[in-house]
Amino acid sequence: MVGGRHMHGVIAALLPLGLFAGPARPPQPPAKTPVVLFPAFHFTKLLVSVRDQRTAPGCPRSGTFQDWFQNDQPSRFSQVCQDKLLTLRYRHDPSVPMPARFSEQPGVTVEIMDYGSTGSAPYYQAMYRRLEEAGYKRDKDIRVAGYDARLTPDMGGFLERTRELIEETYRDNGDRPVHLVGHSNGPLYAQYLLTHSSQAWRDRYIHGFTPIAGNMPGQGSMYSLMFTGQNVRDFGYPTTRANARSSALMYQSAPSTYMSAADPAVFGDREVVVHDSSTGRSYTPRDYPRLFADARLRTARRLADHYIGFVKFADRRSFPNVDVYGERGSGLPTNVGARLENLAIGQIADPDRFIYRGGDGNQEDITNTAILVWRAMRCHRFSLTDNPGVNHGALPTDPALLDRLVTNLERPRTRCS
Repeated sequence: MVGGRHMHGVIAALLPLGLFAGPARPPQPPAKTPVVLFPAFHFTKLLVSVRDQRTAPGCPRSGTFQDWFQNDQPSRFSQVCQDKLLTLRYRHDPSVPMPARFSEQPGVTVEIMDYGSTGSAPYYQAMYRRLEEAGYKRDKDIRVAGYDARLTPDMGGFLERTRELIEETYRDNGDRPVHLVGHSNGPLYAQYLLTHSSQAWRDRYIHGFTPIAGNMPGQGSMYSLMFTGQNVRDFGYPTTRANARSSALMYQSAPSTYMSAADPAVFGDREVVVHDSSTGRSYTPRDYPRLFADARLRTARRLADHYIGFVKFADRRSFPNVDVYGERGSGLPTNVGARLENLAIGQIADPDRFIYRGGDGNQEDITNTAILVWRAMRCHRFSLTDNPGVNHGALPTDPALLDRLVTNLERPRTRCS
């Protein structure tokens, strides 16, 4: 029988060999690059609360409704009532900074539902599921930087709120830099964030950026929406003049409409966005001052002058200076404008009179290839992958695209001196 003291010495000698190390700990999954998603135009769930409103006679005085694409929540507020209550008020006062000139209708408040969580942008279930297959967990290393799609990223506390979300996501995931994913208008907000944050902040907190059909220079069809409107719930066109008028006026009031409209600095006169059949006159993006003058839309002209081309991206000072893995669709007829009866507000859209060119079914190729200028980034990676035949809405659900996203999330980021 071996003495206890002798046995203790034997065990101590064998411990470095791992023979008495106890049960092995299960291997830990590798840490994931966290993701923050910037949803498309009106893909963030908004809750609109109304209290004793007097803006829209004939509409409920108080109550709530939701506003988001594919909204399935019933409401006492008709579409016309919702449009009127979501139409922003603008006070023209050059002594006041432009973002401060806008306000909600009296008695109306708008808030993002479930901010930061995947539940705030339910359209992206396919993306969330694919990331879960790769080991991600919703609301831990997948989060959502939602926004009120009427507003531009200099409004509504967007910058402060989004920086805080990204920094929190970084800390909650072991101080791992965060990858930004944006779809459609979402990349505009991500780009504004990047270019309004220091390079030191980007170097610390950002892994990279995946813009999916980013609407950086805007799109031609936004000009015609200011005459015909378009309903957010299904992106269908109004079928009554009352709805067409309420929707068109809502779009005219929103600064994001102009930020999302084709920028003449990129588009020039390469496409017709409005044709007035009553005069035979056609308008390209370069002609927007004349369009708004002819339509007697004085406020629209003021907002357009400020917000068209608002998010800078094409000059070197406005490059994102992070690794970029862009995605686009192509090969589909894409509405870029409309032949209207005249320039009256509230016309019923006629798809047979739309003006088309190539694109992804929503945004034209001019828009979707504009970020090729980022190939000139001094150090960081850049790619733009074409997905022929995949339409705009299907891009963030496309299996091949999602596989590339997962692969790029696993790549180490570029370190630039």
